[in-house]
Amino acid sequence: MHFKRHVTGLIFCLFYVVSYFTNKYVLSVLKFTYPTLFQGWQTFIGGLLLLLSGKLGLVDISGFPRSAALSWLPGSLLFVGNIYAGSRALSRLPIPFFFTLHNASEVVNCLILKLTQMERIPWMKLLSVSLLLMSAINLPLYDPQFDPGGYMWALAHLFCVGAYRVFQTHFKSSHLSDLEQQYINYLFSVLLLAFAAHPTGDLFGALEFPFLLSPRFHGGCCASALLGFFLLLASVKLKSGLPLEHCGVWLFLSKVFATCLSPLVFNIEVNTPSFCCVFFSHVGEALLVYSESTSQVR
Repeated sequence: MHFKRHVTGLIFCLFYVVSYFTNKYVLSVLKFTYPTLFQGWQTFIGGLLLLLSGKLGLVDISGFPRSAALSWLPGSLLFVGNIYAGSRALSRLPIPFFFTLHNASEVVNCLILKLTQMERIPWMKLLSVSLLLMSAINLPLYDPQFDPGGYMWALAHLFCVGAYRVFQTHFKSSHLSDLEQQYINYLFSVLLLAFAAHPTGDLFGALEFPFLLSPRFHGGCCASALLGFFLLLASVKLKSGLPLEHCGVWLFLSKVFATCLSPLVFNIEVNTPSFCCVFFSHVGEALLVYSESTSQVR
């Protein structure tokens, strides 16, 4: 039983790392910086595969009330903000720097819960959140290739991620499973991004993209959509087979693997202070995972 759990976790790690590397390759190496089209393609394929999997009985997606779908729309809106801003940020920032800012979404999560529910924050979690916040604040100051646009989009991304996590955790509904929530996210994303493709200029910009007919581009886009879908299935499988705190461990390990391997795949310019920001961000995340596991034991 433990061996099967480790296999599921390792599969999740593999899909997580390869998915981020594929997205980074399309966005930064090939420079396809048209997120309405790129994310619209990914969510369209993800939604289509999820629907086909449900029809074939491979996953459990039963009918759900329209009222439940409508009540989930704020979460879908945050999801679109998450993937759109995340795509913009990932195209401009190295993967280790992106994760350092992404981890700071926990600060948004804690702040919202503190303001809305007056939750008491344990001292270890407070320490971990402080490390995450300080790492994210100091990173732009020491980044040798500072890109203000990249950090602006990363800020929007981490806010959407933190708010989405709060909404998902505290949205009480017996009608929607995790896969059904994601299916609604996909449908809403495809519609919204399709309407936004023309006003943002992405539609006409993509027509002039130099690698539009390149096999590398088409292969990267197809791989990114398929990997995103398999990552979703691996994530749901992991959550269904492990306690939440153990899932946090595998997510943490996935980010560490991606951070360590990314300099071998992509050109990254790092100095000592920016390396310390990345390092202490991972330390803060490790403390956060440990604090949540100890609180569950108690």
